[in-house]
Amino acid sequence: MNNNNLEKIVFGGGCFWCVESCFNMLKGVQSAISGYSGGHKDNPTYQEVCTGETGHAEVVEITYDPSIISYEQLMDVFFFLHDPTQLNRQGNDIGTQYRSVIYYKDDVEKAKAEKAIKVSQESGRWTGTYVTELAPFEKFWPAEQYHQGYYNENPTQPYCSAVVGPKIQKFKKHFGELGMLNQE
Repeated sequence: MNNNNLEKIVFGGGCFWCVESCFNMLKGVQSAISGYSGGHKDNPTYQEVCTGETGHAEVVEITYDPSIISYEQLMDVFFFLHDPTQLNRQGNDIGTQYRSVIYYKDDVEKAKAEKAIKVSQESGRWTGTYVTELAPFEKFWPAEQYHQGYYNENPTQPYCSAVVGPKIQKFKKHFGELGMLNQE
């Protein structure tokens, strides 16, 4: 990867354990870091975010090389990994911290995100109206260290084995067939 050309994107699609794990498998992604954005408290903790009172979403900050993987490809993965028609939830994870959200850095990125939402909606992958929030990026707060690579460290934890694991297997099958994954 060319470190001089790396770009970042921040978005939330439910629990960050799955999203982070999947993005870290993609060719062209240097890192995916679990964290928090969109709230009104500096340096929030997981416990604070879980109350829904800080306004933050569980997000992932993706650092990627656009010469290897495009913004549009990242958006395709994003919309594959979560249901953007569910307001403030993903499955049994309920609360504003689980909202579908894309944080954009400028008008160009906002236009790309709007187009990605439209393309995904028109694909028919999900039935219903998309509720993905578009918001200007302000600050990313990395989550506590134990959240980083959580699934890889805890695959047998009940939530991971019941929810995250099956989602990762579906992701690996689909994007592996497209040749988008790093070699294991």
